[in-house]
Amino acid sequence: MRCPFCRNTDSRVVDSREVEDGQAIRRRRSCSACSRRFTTVEQGVLAVVKRSGVTEPFSRDKVVRGVQRACQGRPVDDDDVQQLAHRVEETVRAAGVAEIPAHEVGLAILGPLRELDEVAYLRFASVYRAFSSVEDFEKEIAELRKATERDPAG
Repeated sequence: MRCPFCRNTDSRVVDSREVEDGQAIRRRRSCSACSRRFTTVEQGVLAVVKRSGVTEPFSRDKVVRGVQRACQGRPVDDDDVQQLAHRVEETVRAAGVAEIPAHEVGLAILGPLRELDEVAYLRFASVYRAFSSVEDFEKEIAELRKATERDPAG
């Protein structure tokens, strides 16, 4: 780890603690050359494997953008979208794997989005599940109605 002040590569760890519910480690370091202290945060990288086989780092911002697109014109608060993205990230990180298929990220989005706004859910599901006909929409709407009948509070 390079010192941000003198660029020396030798530093020692003074203090370590878990942050973000154990998802990262915050380390307080002391540079052996200039004796200044600095903080680093170490976080495991979660990679998403796309259908094409390409791997990219998980991005909460990408989840937010996709959900915002689905919620366009709907009465959905930005804070709710941010909370949904946080829930999705927690869900995929809880899987405990270094690489997760993009399909699993999509599934992690669908559940909370369905609770947030059914129209946005249908929009997202139509793209995610590649609806190709009106029948696909009708089938999904019928499923939503069944779920609502089973749980009228939801």
